[in-house]
Amino acid sequence: MKVLVVDVGGTHVKVLATGATVRRAFESGPSMTAAKMVKHVRALTADWTYSAVSIGYPGVVVHGKIAAEPRNLGQGWLAFDFHKAFGVPVKLVNDAAMQALGSYEGGRMFFLGLGTGLGSAMVVDGDVESMELGHLPYKKGRTFEDYVGEHGRERLGKRKWRKEVAAVIETFRAALEPDYIVLGGGNSPKVGRLPPGVRLGENTNAFAGGFLLWKAGGRIARRGPKGR
Repeated sequence: MKVLVVDVGGTHVKVLATGATVRRAFESGPSMTAAKMVKHVRALTADWTYSAVSIGYPGVVVHGKIAAEPRNLGQGWLAFDFHKAFGVPVKLVNDAAMQALGSYEGGRMFFLGLGTGLGSAMVVDGDVESMELGHLPYKKGRTFEDYVGEHGRERLGKRKWRKEVAAVIETFRAALEPDYIVLGGGNSPKVGRLPPGVRLGENTNAFAGGFLLWKAGGRIARRGPKGR
């Protein structure tokens, strides 16, 4: 099966298909609707062949369906028919969960996506569960995302932002007790020195997760934990 993986972010949409070696991308942003996204993806991948699509969506996905409009994109995602638009079967998953799938190396793994917003997911013995921890209240009437998402980084500056990231990591570590933590997203390389038991994910992990969605129902076989 040839799969097209679409990683939808708040600033860019990135795509890669089975057999392709170089990913392609275009800008997204607050005016990017579902229809515009599909139109751009189909135009950008006109020379690629695929029989299925995986979409990592930056928002709530429940039982394979979008459950809420995105915070950092345009509207029209909730009831959009992606299967009809692409003409092939489509699997939808939260973008953090998709990258978590591609980052998993066994045991209990917590994934934190530092990008435009704050993504989060947990993988336990091969089963992935997306979370919306970024929108929980944190302090001073603001959410976790307000402090460690892109707007938080711009507001706080590099030094204070790094301290907040470290504090948020330890808060979630204490609550969830993972064996190890993986940081992904475009801002993860800006964190600086990593705490023990924390590692950076690879940029290609989201695509690896998208391909895995069509293998064994999106469940990963245990491969032996690393990074503990």
